[in-house]
Amino acid sequence: MIEIVDLHKSFGDYQVLTGINLCVPEGNTCVILGGSGSGKTVLMKHMIGLLKPDKGQVVIDGEDVVPMGAEELERMRRKFGMVFQAAALFDSMDVFENVAFPLREHSQLSEQEIRKLVREKLDLMGLPKTVEDKFPADLSGGMRKRVGLARAIVMNPKIVLYDEPTTGLDPITTDYVDEMILAAQRELGITSVVISHDIASAFNIADQIAFLSKGIILEQGPPEQVRASRHPTVEVFMQTWFGKND
Repeated sequence: MIEIVDLHKSFGDYQVLTGINLCVPEGNTCVILGGSGSGKTVLMKHMIGLLKPDKGQVVIDGEDVVPMGAEELERMRRKFGMVFQAAALFDSMDVFENVAFPLREHSQLSEQEIRKLVREKLDLMGLPKTVEDKFPADLSGGMRKRVGLARAIVMNPKIVLYDEPTTGLDPITTDYVDEMILAAQRELGITSVVISHDIASAFNIADQIAFLSKGIILEQGPPEQVRASRHPTVEVFMQTWFGKND
């Protein structure tokens, strides 16, 4: 579903990505792990065509995004849903209108069809009908994340990108967020890319982990393969979690 080949990106003299190669099969969840400043967000922006690389390919569902113009990018981006770090809900809209927003903007569906789709996605996220009239300020952090994912999947995208979905959450809420990511994959067959520095969450949800550091992927594979990596940088990063939990 996603193939990135020899991706390079610099901003002035600052090299951010220096030869990324990554393959995410359809229906898989890939967690891109790495510390702050490792290039995770820049890599994600290339996937959705918000940035153009200096060199390399970004192939989404068989199509190279890099040479696409504005109209082609608009069409391609409809294959994506996006869950932002702080959910990025519209404060002035209730839950129903937040989730319905992409449908109103990008479809010609009737009000009845919109209502049906919104309810389906809120049900999938385990949110009761009573939440539809609430505003984001009335919701817990975990509920806001679930509403954010319901909005991301309401147009049935093939791919969902998650930007640090568990940052700032307590362990119980983090487990809820992990479960909602797994539910979207399980129920809808969505391909997921999660950028994170949360090792525990990564090992809960990932089919594969790509460890990014200083613009390159140092290790990529199933979680246990990455955990067993002998690369010094990966070892140190893993030790921050497993060293205190073994």
